[in-house]
Amino acid sequence: MKYQRDPVRIRKVLGDKVQFIQGDMAVAYGGLVAGVSFFGGYPITPASEVAEGMARLLPRVGGTFIQMEDEIGSIAAVIGAAWGGVKAMTATSGPGFSLMMENYGYAIMTETPCVIANVQRTGPSTGQPTLGAQGDMMQVRWGSHGDMEAIALAPSTVQECLDMTIEAINLSERYRHPVCVMTDGEIGHLREKLVIPDEDEIELVERRTPKLPPGEFLPFAPSQIDGSKVPDFAAFGTGYHTYVTGLTHNEKGFPRTDKQPDHERLVMRIIEKITDDRKRFVNIEEVMMDDAEVAFVTYGASARPARSAVMDARKAGIKAGMLRLKTVWPFPRDEIMAVSKKVERIIVPEMNLGQIYHPIREYTDQACEVVMAPKIGGEMHLPHELAEYLGVRT
Repeated sequence: MKYQRDPVRIRKVLGDKVQFIQGDMAVAYGGLVAGVSFFGGYPITPASEVAEGMARLLPRVGGTFIQMEDEIGSIAAVIGAAWGGVKAMTATSGPGFSLMMENYGYAIMTETPCVIANVQRTGPSTGQPTLGAQGDMMQVRWGSHGDMEAIALAPSTVQECLDMTIEAINLSERYRHPVCVMTDGEIGHLREKLVIPDEDEIELVERRTPKLPPGEFLPFAPSQIDGSKVPDFAAFGTGYHTYVTGLTHNEKGFPRTDKQPDHERLVMRIIEKITDDRKRFVNIEEVMMDDAEVAFVTYGASARPARSAVMDARKAGIKAGMLRLKTVWPFPRDEIMAVSKKVERIIVPEMNLGQIYHPIREYTDQACEVVMAPKIGGEMHLPHELAEYLGVRT
C-alpha cells in the first residue's frame, strides 16, 4: 500500500510542540514531518541517534525502517525506495559517507531524489568516532568521480536540524537530486529547545509525476509539463517502464556511452538544473555586516563561537561582522564577492584544516585578505580564540 502522510498521526507520534532534544533527533523529526516513509541506515557514531529515532518512530506513522549490512547497502536501499515512489533518507558519518560515494554519484546520474544526513566526525579513517568535525565539506562536492553539482545545507542549531531536513527533502524532490544535510557531532549531540512547526507553517514539495501516457513519456528529458531541466518522475509500479542506469543515457534512459555529445548534453542538463537556479539556493545569515570592516565567513557549529567573538569585538570597538552560510553548495560565489568588496579581511573558522576556505578565497576580491582559522581534534573554537583573530586581546 502506498504511504499516505498523515499530519495528525505524525504530530501525535512526535509529541509536544516544544521539546528539549538532540540535533540528531531533530533530523529524524524533520524527516517525519516532511513525509519520509523509508529510512535505510547503519549505526555509526555520532549519527546513530538519527537511525534510532527513525527506528522507533517511523513504523508508528506507517513508514519503514531497515538496518542494512553497511552504508553501501543503506544508500542503495534508499535509492531503490525513492524509485519505488516514496520519500527516502539515510544518515551517516565520515567513514560511512565515504562508502556511500559511488552510489551518491549514481543517485546524481539517475536523478534520484533522496537525503543524506552526514553527522560529521574527525578523520581520516575512523578518527575520533564520538567527536565532531567539519571534515567532509569538500567531499560532498567533489567526493564522487566525474562532473556534478552538489546541494548541501549546514545547520548551526537543533531547530535548524529539523528545518533544514525538511528543506533538504523539498529540494531533493524539486530538483530530482540527492541533498546532504551537513551537520556534525557537536550539533548532532547538542540539546536545545525545538519548536515543531504546525501543519499550516509547513510547505512540502511533492514529486512531479508524468502527464503523458507511457508510450509518449521520456523519463530523462526536460519536463514535459513545464519544460524545466528537471525531468518528471515515473516511479516503478505506475505503468511506466523506465530503464535506470548510471551509464550515460539518452532521454529514454537507454545507455549511450560512445558519443561525446550525448554525454555532454546529459551531464550539462543535470548540472544546470541546479546552477541555473543558483540565486534560489542562496541562504545566508548576516550578523552586524552593515558597517563591518572585518568579517567571519563560516557555517555550521563554527558559527556559534564566531557569533560570540563578533559581540566581544564590538564591545572592544572593532567593527566586526559575520556571514553564515546556511547553504554551502551550490556555493554563493556572488555574495562572497560582494562581501569581500566591503570588508578588508575575511576570516574563515572551520573544524578542519581549511576546506570551504578555498572557494571563499577563490571568489574574493583581490584587495581583501582571506585568513584561515582552523581547529581539529574534535573541539570547537572557543570564542576568545576567534576574538583574537579580530584583534581582541584577552
